[in-house]
Amino acid sequence: MAKVLFVCTGNTCRSPMAEAILNHMGVEGIEARSAGIFAVPGMEISENAREVLKENDMEFAHVSKPLTEREIEWADLILAMTKSHKAELVRKYPHAKEKIYTIKEYATGEEGDVPDPYGGPLETYRETFSVLKEFIRLSLKKMLPADDT
Repeated sequence: MAKVLFVCTGNTCRSPMAEAILNHMGVEGIEARSAGIFAVPGMEISENAREVLKENDMEFAHVSKPLTEREIEWADLILAMTKSHKAELVRKYPHAKEKIYTIKEYATGEEGDVPDPYGGPLETYRETFSVLKEFIRLSLKKMLPADDT
């Protein structure tokens, strides 16, 4: 079982959308979770993130959770949404640095961030969803044998 942890700031937009996308793909042997570096526990997913998931037939019950050592230990792969998230993760959890990447870095080999849609219009969330879905698709190609993707 490959365990993937998606990390963003508040765990109400990008990382829960990524978690929902990967888990919705139903890839055998892969489980996704999400957390936020500065998450307030128990917050609902943002309204626009929920709407975009619903538009893509992904019902997703989620409440935010802060990142803890427990999630770091659970994960085989940690995918941060930005370079600053990655830097904070490596600073706080140096023992896990070999499994920490930005999602763009892991998916494409290039540096870059997934912009935060928080507070933006629904279309911004749709764009974020599309970017995340593509990065997850590319990431799966790296995680799975060639005949599984």
